[in-house]
Amino acid sequence: MKLYIKNMVCGRCKMVVKAELEKAGLHPLHVELGEVEITQELPKPALDRLNAGLKQLGFEIIDDRKGTIIEKIKTELISQVHQAGEQNGINISQYITAKLHYDYAYLSNLFSEVEGTTIEKYLISVKIERVKELLVYDELSLSEIAWQLGYSSVSHLSAQFKKLTGLTPSFYKSLKEHKRKNIDEL
Repeated sequence: MKLYIKNMVCGRCKMVVKAELEKAGLHPLHVELGEVEITQELPKPALDRLNAGLKQLGFEIIDDRKGTIIEKIKTELISQVHQAGEQNGINISQYITAKLHYDYAYLSNLFSEVEGTTIEKYLISVKIERVKELLVYDELSLSEIAWQLGYSSVSHLSAQFKKLTGLTPSFYKSLKEHKRKNIDEL
């Protein structure tokens, strides 16, 4: 049985969800971002108990087709941003279409209808949160961050950063208290 789980965005999420499944006496065959395969079908009461346990951890089982597709889009975008250096210059519409095997116009309209924002704006939000993370780590220069995330220039990155946060990247980096958002709050 395949379960689709909302808010799985990183490797730690996979570990936490796997542990919750094992705690419930289930034996997952595969645990991937947003998707889990278990050996047996679950009756409704057991599925509800599992969902309650997952909700306490910030996750949720998705039981409708639209929600599943939206979560897959988000998972692919987050994954693409976190491995951006390897895939610099990729066309996001082609990437999403290839990964999900749906027409991009359909995916874009569905995403906008359900989320109230476009795929492109969501991607920019994810990128800016990644920029904040990299700025806090202080391991890369702003030009290295811009290159890694596929920006055409540092000024383009800075303009998007300021538009979303109201701050320049340099000023944000100098702050003592960094206001980052959880990726599932985007």
